Amino acid sequence: MSALAGRLGHTFSQPDLLKQALTHRSFAAQHNERLEFLGDAVLNLCISHWLMQRLPGTSEGMLSRTRANLVREESLHQIAQRLQLSEALYLGEGEQKSGGRLRTSILADAVEAVIGAVYLDAGFESAQRLVLQLFEGVEISSSAQVTEKDAKTRLQEVLQAQHLALPAYQVEQIRGADHKQVFVVECRIEALQLQSRGEGQSRKAAEQQAASQMLGQLAGHAGARRGSRK
Repeated sequence: MSALAGRLGHTFSQPDLLKQALTHRSFAAQHNERLEFLGDAVLNLCISHWLMQRLPGTSEGMLSRTRANLVREESLHQIAQRLQLSEALYLGEGEQKSGGRLRTSILADAVEAVIGAVYLDAGFESAQRLVLQLFEGVEISSSAQVTEKDAKTRLQEVLQAQHLALPAYQVEQIRGADHKQVFVVECRIEALQLQSRGEGQSRKAAEQQAASQMLGQLAGHAGARRGSRK
């Protein structure tokens, strides 16, 4: 724990926050999912601010795609490997045996949880310093490698083009054993009274599937409106 805190460059006044950030739900009731939720929001805000400074004059759409590229699960997994997070995780026996210590989704979630823990421990500026440290040296430009927009980004752009509020995502259910969890997420667009569901082995994967389903609904919704005008 102390070695990890050193790699993070942050001395915790509340060390239990770091332990909780590294605790998977298979290990204890006091796990890291709430810290992950918080860390995800802090991470997106920090990266958004950073990109606004680094890419002046860049369109909102390109900023969104570049941010999505930076905070995607695979990117966070690479950061977790640099921090050697796998060695510090608290996992249940079943999760350990099934290779959870190396699972991309678990490590990516732990990175977000650690960011959330630093935020609670010392505030936004400390969390922002950590995020900038974690992404130090990353090459950023308006032509960053974002060749394919993910479903959540495409859905956001479609709604913004129609001047509608962003969709709301909510975890409806978590099924299965700790080492074989399936997340069920609902995506809802209140203004259009539309909702969709997605499933995946991580919350992010389920959100992407729900967004993809919603894009299909929107395409059908638009087609129906065009047909009614003929």
